[in-house]
Amino acid sequence: MSVDISGEAVVAAVPGPTVGALFRGFLGLGLMGFGGVLPMTRHMIVEDKRWLSAAEFTDLLGLCQFLPGGNVINLSVAVGLKFRGIPGAVAALIGLIAAPSAILIGLGTLYARFADNPPVMHMLAGLAAAAAGLLISTALKMAAPLRARPVAIVFAAACFLAIAVLRLPLLPTMLVLAPLSILATWKAGE
Repeated sequence: MSVDISGEAVVAAVPGPTVGALFRGFLGLGLMGFGGVLPMTRHMIVEDKRWLSAAEFTDLLGLCQFLPGGNVINLSVAVGLKFRGIPGAVAALIGLIAAPSAILIGLGTLYARFADNPPVMHMLAGLAAAAAGLLISTALKMAAPLRARPVAIVFAAACFLAIAVLRLPLLPTMLVLAPLSILATWKAGE
């Protein structure tokens, strides 16, 4: 960081990732992301590669969750598109899904053969608990940038209440809360 002639801090522009870097980054995520890649995606994009700030990641993921399809799939396309256009989106998407698709085919074949084996059933229960822990950890990290935005906290709590507690369907809940949150955020000037 340097200081310009007016005395204001100037942050040097960091070049965005190349198409190859997008492919390699999301390929690594796909290979390491057993049980869900969202926690690792945030770590890679925000903390490791610094492609996005925590607030940018939260905003972009919010948009991707509202769109149809898998959250991280949507996020890979959005991040690739943001930095390198359509070639970046294609590279990030292929990087994310190539290795897991091949591994899934192999493991699916093994699961079909050994699914009724008690040790395998215990292993799957343990993996599900670990995945839930990773998801809770990511949710807490994603909520951190919202501390200074009370309107966002209110709508995040309302969404949690509607879906997790009241068991309301996701789509109608999002169709009601999304426009209300956009309006409230605009009115609050956040």
